[in-house]
Amino acid sequence: MKGKLVVISHTEHYHNEKGDVVGWGPTVRELNYLSNHFSSITHIATLHDKPSPNSSQGYSSQNIKFIALQPFGGHSIFAKLRILSRAIHVIRLVHQEVKDAEYVQLRTPTGIAAFLLCYFALTKNKRKYTFWVKYAGNWNQTNPPLGYRFQRWFLKRNFCDCKVTINGKWPNQPEHCISFENPCLTQEQIQYGRTIASKKSFEPAYHFIFIGRIEEAKGVDRILNAIEVLDKSRVASVTFIGDGPNKEKYQERAKNINTDIRFLGGLDNESVHQQLEQADFLLLPSNSEGFPKVIAEAACYGVIPVVSDVGSIGHYINEENGYVCKIEIIDSELSRKLQEAIKVEPHDLSEKSQNLRVVAIKFSFDEYRNSLDKYIFLNG
Repeated sequence: MKGKLVVISHTEHYHNEKGDVVGWGPTVRELNYLSNHFSSITHIATLHDKPSPNSSQGYSSQNIKFIALQPFGGHSIFAKLRILSRAIHVIRLVHQEVKDAEYVQLRTPTGIAAFLLCYFALTKNKRKYTFWVKYAGNWNQTNPPLGYRFQRWFLKRNFCDCKVTINGKWPNQPEHCISFENPCLTQEQIQYGRTIASKKSFEPAYHFIFIGRIEEAKGVDRILNAIEVLDKSRVASVTFIGDGPNKEKYQERAKNINTDIRFLGGLDNESVHQQLEQADFLLLPSNSEGFPKVIAEAACYGVIPVVSDVGSIGHYINEENGYVCKIEIIDSELSRKLQEAIKVEPHDLSEKSQNLRVVAIKFSFDEYRNSLDKYIFLNG
């Protein structure tokens, strides 16, 4: 059992109908798992005054303490100035919490991370805890937003004198930047998923699924364009899981496509996995990603990914286990790849599906804990 862990993130939290604090499911599940290995965990993150989405969940351990930050940030000048005015408060709070910590993790890129990185750089010589940074974005992004670019530049030069975990493996990667898989699967889910995957026959018509924000940047327009021209006899259904401000617009457009297209909104983790059990192909033609955990979750159930070659996706998905579309020609590539996929012999699709097993295993919580011990805590 290790000592106190402090995590500082941008994870959105809410009060549910019962008044309990809940947060974004993937992060909360990770901390719930880690709570079995630390004496206590303190999570410093934002608390929003709005209804909690279905993808949220609560903390299951009594040794996890949540400290709320008031949301701030935005694109206006006023919003930027408000960040500066709140920075001192956040730094004081963080300074107080890390005093007795044994381990501290800062999750980036975020608005608050820009000034907290400076704080951790200035205090590195007085540090009594193990400090590491998780960069969750696309480490190799060509033209990232200014704030992301600054944080990546800062981390590459290691001003904080710490380990940095990143998605994927890249040329000229600094020694302190460690390629890391971010966890999303329990051993029970992997075992169960293996059973489900082994039973998939991949006989048309096929079930397609998308999981993410319902927006243009995630490729929703591209998916509808591609589905519209597919052989309808080989498409059983297309399911969209997630929310976004333009969801109703996409629902209206889908009515004019002669295919069973469903928009289920945001779902909890258990419901997402139930949908993946029924799916044959995962569609994720995004403009930019780090490595979306949904690919690993889909891999757990043998769901073949049809994805864009962005971030570190191509480090895990290839022609042996899926279909990867070049981002430069993504619109035409997606349509071509889907038309190719639905005409492939079922036994060839089954082989791709089975090849995904190794991807799922890499993203298990147990593998994550082993990597932390080996690369961050240095006792592997």
